Amino acid sequence: MTGELEGKRALVVGGGQTPGQTIGNGRATALLFGREGARVVVADRELDRAEDTARRIVEEGGSAWALQADVTDESSVERMVRFARETLGGIDILHNNVGVSLAGGDAVITDIDLEAFERVTRINLVGMVATCKHVLPVMVEQRSGVILSVGSLASLIDYPYIAYKTSKAGVVAMIQNIAIRHAPDGVRANAILPGLMETPMAIENRVGLGGRSREQVIQERDSHVPLLGRQGSGWDIGHAAVFLASDRARFITGVALPVDGGQTLRAG
Repeated sequence: MTGELEGKRALVVGGGQTPGQTIGNGRATALLFGREGARVVVADRELDRAEDTARRIVEEGGSAWALQADVTDESSVERMVRFARETLGGIDILHNNVGVSLAGGDAVITDIDLEAFERVTRINLVGMVATCKHVLPVMVEQRSGVILSVGSLASLIDYPYIAYKTSKAGVVAMIQNIAIRHAPDGVRANAILPGLMETPMAIENRVGLGGRSREQVIQERDSHVPLLGRQGSGWDIGHAAVFLASDRARFITGVALPVDGGQTLRAG
């Protein structure tokens, strides 16, 4: 690694992951932040998952702390931000990685239960608004900072489930709002839009649906990716996050970056 984030203070929200055979976007990003020299606070709804990520960072020679946080509870978000600020001495990078779709009860619009719609939206969008609300004053006071939020390619293409698509489109709008309003404060804000990724959240929730095996789920998803015919991984999202958080991207703000192996081109 090149030390691109040496000395940076990072808060990764959703830095644990759903159990599975591969690595998730949040965990991969937190590990890469640590490898690049950032000190990392890893937050997750499940404390043991955050602790596992933080332990891995420390074992690799980095500095990391874990805490439990629920983005649907604003008081929990306030405690998380206070912990990160006091522990790190400030916050240079906020990486928002929380999201849910099928596991939250998402469905096509004619079948959606409105309580499920509200649940998915509260996690995917309202939770990110809450984290940005409480981190932004820290960054404004510092006159610097980077906010990264993980949206989804689903916001741009034909995607059947209404709550996920709508909430992830809202993430892009939120980032654009922050980017223009806080540019004078030295705060940059960008979104990352993963395409089809072979992560635990994406794969585990689909195995068994319609009787499909893991291999069938992976093969079907791979078939939609133009670049070499295979999905990306959590590491691809992590590398994009490192770049956008680094000084190499110092003049980039308000961008929604697809990381999708060319799927947008096929769709569009």
